[in-house]
Formats: sequence, structure tokens, C-alpha cells
Amino acid sequence: MLITSRDTGRWVIPKGWPMGGLSPQEAAAVEAAEEAGLIGEIAQRPIGSYHYLKRLKKEQSKSIQVIVFPFRVEERVEDFKEQGERTARWFPYKEAAGLVAEPSLRRLIRDFGAVQAANPIVRTLRNYWAWRFGAYA
Repeated sequence: MLITSRDTGRWVIPKGWPMGGLSPQEAAAVEAAEEAGLIGEIAQRPIGSYHYLKRLKKEQSKSIQVIVFPFRVEERVEDFKEQGERTARWFPYKEAAGLVAEPSLRRLIRDFGAVQAANPIVRTLRNYWAWRFGAYA
């Protein structure tokens, strides 16, 4: 799933900032729920990271490193914190990779998607998600 950023409207993955008392994985799961209404299980190990320039006030920007954790979506709730502030949409992984601006995030999506697509159990789950949620998983 990709979501639009609130600032520029570009396609990104759900992500956020560190939260006191939570591991990076737990914070990422909280952000997925707040930004896209996603509920599920987050992996303990990241698949990689990427950098992007975060726009700050007064035309300043800062380089941010994002650690990316796989997230198995079990449910998408209809009401969530940032509903109406972003567009969220499921894409096949190759299309999602082509929509993100950051080359290193594009590579992470393609590599992870290719590995998952090769797994027959994952293909079965994706077919179920497509049926269950009426969209691509």
C-alpha cells in the first residue's frame, strides 16, 4: 500500500518518527494504523532503509533515514487518525515501485515484492487479500 504525503502529495509508504517507549517496529506499526488504517503484524527485522529530504518550515529541508519493516496487513479499518488527509491505495509491487520518487525505496519495494511473489503461500494470501479487500495486496 502506498499513501500520499500530506505536504507534496507524492506517493510514499506509511512511516513516522521514533516514539518514546516504543521500538522502531512498534512505532512503525502505530504509524501504519494512524496514516492508513492498517492493522497487522510487523516484522522484527527491517528489509532495508532509504533516505529522503524532509521539507521543514521556511524552505529548509533535512535528510531523513527511514528504516523499512515488512508489515503483514490483517485488516484495514475505515476510521483512522489521518483519514481524509491522505489518499491510500493498494498497487501491485512493480507499479508501486514506479510511483515512489526515492530510488532506494523503489529498489526496496521491487526486491521485496519479487521475493514475496516467488513464494506460493504469499501468492495465495495475495489472492485472498485481493478478494477480501477488493484491491491488490
